[in-house]
Formats: sequence, C-alpha cells, structure tokens
Amino acid sequence: MIEIIPAIDIIEGRCTRLSQGDYATRKDYGGDPVEWARAFAGCGAGRLHLVDLEGAKSSSPKNLRTLEKIASLGILTIEWGGGIKDDVALASVWSAGADQAIIGSIAASRPELMKEWLQKWGERIILGADARDGKVAVSGWLEDSGIALEDLISQFLPAGLARAIVTDISRDGMLQGPSFDLYSALKAKFPDLKIVVSGGVSSMDDISKSADKGLDGVIVGRAIYENRISLKDLEAFICSQKG
Repeated sequence: MIEIIPAIDIIEGRCTRLSQGDYATRKDYGGDPVEWARAFAGCGAGRLHLVDLEGAKSSSPKNLRTLEKIASLGILTIEWGGGIKDDVALASVWSAGADQAIIGSIAASRPELMKEWLQKWGERIILGADARDGKVAVSGWLEDSGIALEDLISQFLPAGLARAIVTDISRDGMLQGPSFDLYSALKAKFPDLKIVVSGGVSSMDDISKSADKGLDGVIVGRAIYENRISLKDLEAFICSQKG
C-alpha cells in the first residue's frame, strides 16, 4: 500500500510552489495553509508534507507559526522540512508540533550530526535526498554538494535511517511525471528503506504507477493546486487502498 502525502510549501505564510527549486519561478496559490490541511485530512490523508521554503535557504525555520496552527488541529502527521541546520532549529520544530523532521542540507554537509539525530530520534528523522543529475543539492537546491545520491543514502543506513524522500529536481513542479527509473533503481538497491516519490507527479496515473512499482509514498503538490488531481480523486484512491 502506498501513502499519498499532500504537500504545502510555504513562503510568508502562504501556499507557494517553485519549479525545479528556482525561487524566481515562485507561484502563490490561494487559500490558508490551515484550511488546506483540513481539506487534506478530510479526504483521508494521514500525513502532511510541510516545507518552509524561506527556511530552506536560510539558517533557521521561518514559518513555524504556520506549523503550530496546523499541528494544533491534531488531524495529520506532519513532516517538516526547511531551515533545520542545528540542534536549536530541530528543537524549535519539535516544539512547534512537527512529528517528523526532513533533513537535507545537514545530511550532506554534516553527516555526523545527521547520524547523531538518527540515533537519538529514530524514525522521527527523515532524509531529504534532493538530486540534480545524480548529485545531491543543498541550501534550498541552490548549491551542488558533489555527493552521489546513493552514497548519501548508504552512509546513514547503519545509523537507523528508515525513510527517505527522494526528489529529482529536474522534475519538481514541472508536472511531467516522476523519474520512475530512478526510484525503481533505488528501491532495488535499498529494499528495506521506505522511499517516497517527490517531484513531477501530475496525475492519478503517476500515483498508481508509483504504487505498482512498490514505492512507499508519493508527495503530491502542484497537481492538486492546479486541479489536475482533485481531492475527490485522492479520497477515492485512499479508500480503495484501505479495501
């Protein structure tokens, strides 16, 4: 069974999407993030992918108030990404109500700290593995770390890594379908790791194909906001998964 994970990307407290991680392509969508969260829970989603785009390219989270508001509803498991660069930032995310933290830049630049967090927090820590041409990008995708995607993943498995959100930056926000060859190869190499598809999902067919390939989760963002996938579609698929 695959988990559908709606995404809310935030700048200045508003729902926003970028294309290929380029901040110049910013597009704001209507609606309060809190009301979007209610709608996603209403269609049966159990988890929310919440990303602080301002925090992602700075030294600390910038939209914790939005996290606090959504967490206070108590209706979704919240995975938070963006701005988690040290213990203080991680503590602030926990305090604001996140259930899990997505770690990207620090995993590449300070792997020993990532390992410490995995050993301390276990499955509350998720690897955010964002790649461009097979190499991991960091700092809101603005910099190339030079680290190969598979190498990044491999080094954290002994520390207890259980879940990785993998984004092909070239597909993100482009509505051209995910990089299924990439995800299939990763699942074959890391069969015990929960691999979540991120980037490019444009239709229910993409979600169904992700499920058929044995992937563990799929993040859906722009396709919802641009009415390519309706909440009714999501609800029907989630219900069908439950049997």
